[in-house]
Amino acid sequence: MSSVLRLVPQAPKATGDTPAIDVLARTIYGEARGESVRGMEAVAAVVMNRVARGGWWGRTVETVCLKPWQFSCWNAADPNRRRVLEVTDADPVFRTCLRIARRAVAGAVDDPTKGATHYHAVGVLPEWAKGRQPCARIGDHLFYNDVE
Repeated sequence: MSSVLRLVPQAPKATGDTPAIDVLARTIYGEARGESVRGMEAVAAVVMNRVARGGWWGRTVETVCLKPWQFSCWNAADPNRRRVLEVTDADPVFRTCLRIARRAVAGAVDDPTKGATHYHAVGVLPEWAKGRQPCARIGDHLFYNDVE
């Protein structure tokens, strides 16, 4: 996990999984733990879509998830961050996130977002989403595949 340790000031607790799976599971947990499995898979799909596109976002799950200001659960001032860093597989929701992350990294999660690289919570309208039409609504999130 040394590459993750350099990117995350507080080291995530080891889950026995690869750094990619651990960081993706924590991102899913931080962004969508109140969603259905499909909603959690949608967040995983956004990460994997960004990895596939590479470029500005990065080329690995870890760099995509931990890129500053991309997933709010990793922002230093976000109250969610501590929870994301401290959760263990004793938490049943986090165990679900780990299962989804393993499947996503293995390429075994269907993309319910239609190729989305962005999303936001319903009821919020970030600047980048103004004038754009979401390609999917899954749970309490709107997904977009036309943002570069």
